[in-house]
Amino acid sequence: MKFIDETVITVRAGNGGSGCLSFRREKYIPFGGPDGGDGGDGGSIIIKGTDNLNTLADFKNKSLFKAENGKSGGSKNKHGRNGDDLVINLPLGCVIYDNETDEELFDLDDESKTFTIVKGGEHGYGNVRFKTSTNRAPRKKTNGKEGECREIKIILKVLADVGLVGLPNAGKSSFLQAVSMARPKVADYEFTTLTPNLGVVLYSDYEKFVVADIPGIIEGASKGVGLGIRFLKHISRTKMLLNIIDCASKSYEDITKEMDKIKIELNSYDESLLKKDKWIVINKIDLLEKKDLEDLKKSFDKIKLNVYFISTINKTGIKELTNEIYEFLKYENRIKEI
Repeated sequence: MKFIDETVITVRAGNGGSGCLSFRREKYIPFGGPDGGDGGDGGSIIIKGTDNLNTLADFKNKSLFKAENGKSGGSKNKHGRNGDDLVINLPLGCVIYDNETDEELFDLDDESKTFTIVKGGEHGYGNVRFKTSTNRAPRKKTNGKEGECREIKIILKVLADVGLVGLPNAGKSSFLQAVSMARPKVADYEFTTLTPNLGVVLYSDYEKFVVADIPGIIEGASKGVGLGIRFLKHISRTKMLLNIIDCASKSYEDITKEMDKIKIELNSYDESLLKKDKWIVINKIDLLEKKDLEDLKKSFDKIKLNVYFISTINKTGIKELTNEIYEFLKYENRIKEI
């Protein structure tokens, strides 16, 4: 299924049903009083989050969503049936905006949340409502009111605890595959990851956390170069970032320059991303000679950063890093029970 993370739709609530103009007419009561019932209320449209969806692809070919109208009232004081509400299920992590004003309306960051995006029109009154001591046979009834209508923009920002960033072909997808059941495309060329991938890390029989892998970030990404900029919003909700770096055939200076490039692009896109805890993960250490790896580790001893050395090929350092991530997220109350 194609990954779609933005869409614009129109939501229109149902109109209220009209009241009925009617008088009681029976065999022995030729001139009975009014008995026109009220109409029914129009259906509303309700937005609900679900973790069973992870894309907005279902909305690609449908842009109008309409709730049911209320039914008209009837004789013998029959009340018209209310229109059914329409529930629109969206992936968790969606943020809903008014497309005209760009005002944020709601954030679906929890499956228990629901939001009435447009309310159904109120029902009209039947003529029985207008009977008074001076007007025993009112010939008045009212129509139902129109339901609300608005155009909304939906932006999906995936819900993950850990975000993976780095240059293309750094090994982010391989890391995701090593720590979770996710199976992203992995190949020896740039931009094998074209859309965000989510992996659930089952730390124990009853605890888990979620890792998000986005396409590689290249220099100029914050200005629209490459693929990473479009998907940086998907790491905005994470508690921490892992900067995955390919150390093969690179000096300590090369690696620090690469770290600076990622930092610049993150800052240019959204300064708040730099406020997140960011750990450096040096990948592909299986391709280094033992002495070169030792020298690289000594070089990183000079800087006060959380630096981890791993190989996604032979799983070196993976378990230790996963344990550290778990402990950090547990401290931040981000571990979820299964």
